[in-house]
Amino acid sequence: MTVLLVALGAAVGAPLRFVVATWLDDEVPWGTLTVNVVGSFVLGLLVALSVDADAYALLGVGFCGGLTTYSSFAVQTARLGRRGTAYAAATIVVSVAAAALGYTVG
Repeated sequence: MTVLLVALGAAVGAPLRFVVATWLDDEVPWGTLTVNVVGSFVLGLLVALSVDADAYALLGVGFCGGLTTYSSFAVQTARLGRRGTAYAAATIVVSVAAAALGYTVG
């Protein structure tokens, strides 16, 4: 059952990531930044709320795992060249802050 919950969450998170990235990514990958920050906030919130294992599988591992993306972040950072350092730093700082905020809110 847990594997199905993860798959269901990812089936929503991954297409949502695609839509947001397609809509917002431009010269600077704002869409990737957005999904990583939102996913970090939601995951922090879920952890703080101590949701049960099924909810965590569905929302934490599945949805947030499908929504967020390290691989796209890494490739886009490399493509930005020298500007990639600032983008990477901003993504990491803001994502960690979002996770902390989600945890605090929870």
